Amino acid sequence: MIDVKALISAQPSKGNYFAPDIYLQGDNEFGLLENRSGARLIALPDTLIRGLFTALDSELGIGAGVALTACGKTWGSAFYKRFADELQEYYGKPIQAMEMVEFLQTFKQCWKTHGYGLVEIDLKYYQNGFIGAEVVNSPFIACAPQGKNPMGFLEAGILAAFFSQLTGENLHCEQTTCESLGAEKNLFILGLKERLKPVSAWLTEGHDHATIMELLCRQQG
Repeated sequence: MIDVKALISAQPSKGNYFAPDIYLQGDNEFGLLENRSGARLIALPDTLIRGLFTALDSELGIGAGVALTACGKTWGSAFYKRFADELQEYYGKPIQAMEMVEFLQTFKQCWKTHGYGLVEIDLKYYQNGFIGAEVVNSPFIACAPQGKNPMGFLEAGILAAFFSQLTGENLHCEQTTCESLGAEKNLFILGLKERLKPVSAWLTEGHDHATIMELLCRQQG
């Protein structure tokens, strides 16, 4: 028999916190952009991002990637803190208490609503100590120099910092394919830095993402 009293008193399930029509709020007249908790957001024009890549390349050369990854890590740490704080306040439970499916869907929506493109997290290799990440339509890589090198430094830094705080491990991130080189998607591998050391050499040898994952897992076995 249905418990009508329990049914009536049950708390309604909460909707998608990062739904863009609710999460993003602003005032066109004053040029303000805020999220639903009132925190200020910044819109980055393409011209600014292109200028950032050009200036760092001019000043630092091959060291520009290191600087961009460091910026991404700082960004990712702040991104995680805001993500965790806002979700805890909204759902009334810490991020670590969320179901994995719920977390992944929320993270994907958050990434999309902030305009970072589309992200998918691959946990197929989690038991081997690795997390895969796929980013499509990256606005940062679209503004980076094309046809030279993988340019997902910002994403690599953001993902490394975010999942380091989430897992409690100091994770490193390597990119294996990049839209700047004509690939359909940007693929990343997260893991302990020591375990990801061979990835650069395997990329130089021409191995694709799937082969590199196989080699990494075999190495752990």
